[in-house]
Amino acid sequence: MLIVAATLLFAYNDTTNKLLLEDYNVPMVTALRYIGHCLLMMALVAPFRGKEMVKTVRTGWVLVRAGSLALGSLLVSLAFQRMPVAETTAIVYLAPVLVVALSGPILSEKVGLNAWVAAGIGFAGVLLIARPGGGLDPWGVIFVLGNVIVSVSYNLLSRVLARTERTTAMLFYSALVGAIGFGIFLPWTMHGVSPTPFQMLLFFGLGVSAWLGHYCFTQSYRYAPAAFIAPMSYMHLLWAGILGWVIFGHAPEPIALVGMGLVAVAGVVSALRPRRGKRPAQFASEDGLTDKAG
Repeated sequence: MLIVAATLLFAYNDTTNKLLLEDYNVPMVTALRYIGHCLLMMALVAPFRGKEMVKTVRTGWVLVRAGSLALGSLLVSLAFQRMPVAETTAIVYLAPVLVVALSGPILSEKVGLNAWVAAGIGFAGVLLIARPGGGLDPWGVIFVLGNVIVSVSYNLLSRVLARTERTTAMLFYSALVGAIGFGIFLPWTMHGVSPTPFQMLLFFGLGVSAWLGHYCFTQSYRYAPAAFIAPMSYMHLLWAGILGWVIFGHAPEPIALVGMGLVAVAGVVSALRPRRGKRPAQFASEDGLTDKAG
């Protein structure tokens, strides 16, 4: 049930993000999300793991990784402004498939032919979703594909840094860099802004859902094997489709649904097929079940 809760929380986070972006600019929404995440970590984690939060071995690369996450958040928010939740989420899920395929040539991990087959299936799915004449905003597609590229870099850095860095520290610095990077512009991005009480509640929920979703996701690996968790994480696409329909009245076209299904199949294939050789480093997701930069 933890993985189901995590997928629902992340879909809620994406939907809330898009809802707030109808009235507010991207830098402001992203800043408040990161600030909320950072404050929650300082309030709930720092009293127990304060030293673990700030101690790093390769600080420079940890900050580069955090910066890539912040850039990914900016790009995916720009995509949410222009595209439906379900289609955006499905394209984002191409990133972990590419990470599995590229971990061979870049990280010298052993990957089988199935990884490249999965990548091909994933690309085919994205082509069906973002096909010409499909009604999606071209700039939205460009932004979400930019997020995929950044996500791949972020995930590969995560695999390398997981060998020397604590997850708590990587989580904290990711939140801190995003909070500072976007927060310094708040005097301009929040100028003249007066959120309603309901919108303030949504902003609060944005930070809480991200933090609680990460917690449920991490805890799920304590009670179930990765082979079970990986395919179950694609329930994120189901929740994204349902919430997008309920909140925004958008139902994906049948051909887009086929594309979303292909992306899900690609992810399951790349996650479930065993690979011989060096075992890849394990790391925790910070921004969604796909280990996305978003």
